[in-house]
Amino acid sequence: MRQHQETITIETRGQSLIEFTRDVARILKASGIETGLAHVFCRHTSASLLIQENADPDVQRDLVAFFKRLVPDGDPLFIHRAEGPDDMPAHVKSALTQPTLTIPISNGRMMLGAWQGIYLFEHRMQPHTRQVVVHVMGD
Repeated sequence: MRQHQETITIETRGQSLIEFTRDVARILKASGIETGLAHVFCRHTSASLLIQENADPDVQRDLVAFFKRLVPDGDPLFIHRAEGPDDMPAHVKSALTQPTLTIPISNGRMMLGAWQGIYLFEHRMQPHTRQVVVHVMGD
């Protein structure tokens, strides 16, 4: 079994979903691995990862709107506000989603569906620099 690992840096613009499927595909190609797994890990507690539709940008906008309604910024329920009114809501949104993804690889390609893309979900209001580790393993 071979392994290959790289870290991607993603600049966010505030609360949004940022697709980075092509970055993962580039890393997979560089690995030379034909069959195996791509494991993707977000190194932050106020951002998360999703596999989501990439055909219609309304899907991303609607997901952001839904999470804003579900866990509103500045909710008086939360005590933790060390970095502002969006700090604890960002942690809750991250807990409701996921910090990791595992994607099967076959014939040197990720086995994503026709309309699936890989997204970083930024939960903070301000822009941030995020790091995502991509670890590819297989033969």
